[in-house]
Amino acid sequence: MINKKAVYLPMLVSLCFALLLSSCGEGPSYTPKPRAYPRVEYPERGYQQFDEDYCSFTFEYPAYAEVQQDTLFFDEKPAHPCWFDLFMPAFDSRLHCSYYPINQENNFEKLKNDAFELVEWHNKKANYIQEVPIKKEGEVSGFAFIIEGPAASPFQFYLTDSTDNFLRGALYFNTQARPDSLKPIYEFVEQDILHLIETFSWK
Repeated sequence: MINKKAVYLPMLVSLCFALLLSSCGEGPSYTPKPRAYPRVEYPERGYQQFDEDYCSFTFEYPAYAEVQQDTLFFDEKPAHPCWFDLFMPAFDSRLHCSYYPINQENNFEKLKNDAFELVEWHNKKANYIQEVPIKKEGEVSGFAFIIEGPAASPFQFYLTDSTDNFLRGALYFNTQARPDSLKPIYEFVEQDILHLIETFSWK
C-alpha cells in the first residue's frame, strides 16, 4: 500500500520552496511616497482702502480679502461697532480685528495687558513668540507678535495712540495648525498684514 503522505509531503515542500525563491527575485519595488499637500493658487497681490464709517482709522488691505463687520460676539452684540474680520477666502483665513475706545473702564494699561495675555495664552502650543515693537508717525504705536509653532494664531498685533484708540488684530486659519504646510501661505498673508500696519493711520 502506497503511503500518500510520503509521496505528497516532499512535493509540497518543493512547491513552497519554489514559491519562496520566486518571491525573492527581482521585481518592482514599492516605496511609500512622501506626504504631499494640495497646491495653493496664490491671488494676485494688490491693495484697497479700508475707510469704513464705523471705524476711526484707515489702512490698505489685500484686494483678495473681504471686510465683514461683526454683528454678534458669543450671541451678543460686539463691544463696539468697529469689530470686523478681513476674510481671505483663497486661504480660508480671517484677521479678527477688535477696536476699543480708551476710557476709564478700558484704560490703556488694561487693554495692553489684555493683548499680551491673549498672546501668552498661545504659549501652550507655540515654540517661540517674537515681540516686535511698532512705532509710526501720526501717534501710531504698538506691538506685533509672531507666534511660531503649532499655535492657533501665528500672528497678532495691537495699534494704539495710547490716549483714545486701541485696535487689536489676530490671524486665524480655518484648519488644523500644521506649521510646515501652512508656512508658505502664512508668509504670503504676513506680508499683507505688515502692509496693513505700515499704511495704518487714525482719522
